[in-house]
Amino acid sequence: MIIVDSLTKVYKTGQEHIQALKGVSLNIEDGEFISVIGPSGSGKTTLLNLIGCIDTLDEGTITIDSVTVSKLNDKEQSDYRRHHLGFVFQTYNLIPVFSAFENVAFALHILHVDKKEIVKRTNQILEEVGLKGLEDRRPNTLSGGQQQRISIARALVKKPTLVLADEPTANLDSHTATEIMELMKRMNEHYGTTFIFSTHDPLVMEYANRIVPLHDGLIVDQGVL
Repeated sequence: MIIVDSLTKVYKTGQEHIQALKGVSLNIEDGEFISVIGPSGSGKTTLLNLIGCIDTLDEGTITIDSVTVSKLNDKEQSDYRRHHLGFVFQTYNLIPVFSAFENVAFALHILHVDKKEIVKRTNQILEEVGLKGLEDRRPNTLSGGQQQRISIARALVKKPTLVLADEPTANLDSHTATEIMELMKRMNEHYGTTFIFSTHDPLVMEYANRIVPLHDGLIVDQGVL
């Protein structure tokens, strides 16, 4: 279970203080497929970045599988993120000089997984996401949907507790976006991995088993948005 308790985050830009989150609390069960929705500036990405140990909170706590990650130091958070969390971004964030195989395998390489195991797990996950035969292709030779499949494979190959996806369909046409959501739903069901999305996309909301609406840094009733 993920327990988000009274999260507050303030960004300071010069003399201006912007309160991105105002005491957000949320419980997420293992294996959920959740969409965090809301207008730009509502705090969606901030919430994902805090849960993902990418940003630091000002107040509150975040606990993932009994580990209070918000109380870990920078190195401990980095280690936790590397071992237990997966990320899917709208811009894919692939290494352009690496092949599809190398982009996915790198996630295991930095965990010092045995080379034979890296090859086995990388080939298996690439086949599962529909990229068998494209292992040696670099990202710039592949479509946006294929690049996002690499990103999903990279997120899942280390068997994370949680995958955080920030606007994963934003750069995709509707047909490809549907394929990507179908893929992530299958991965969620197959592996039991928890997925949390931030999104504006109604399609992503349709696939979610729960919607968390944010507005001005607070969780609100969906009718407010």
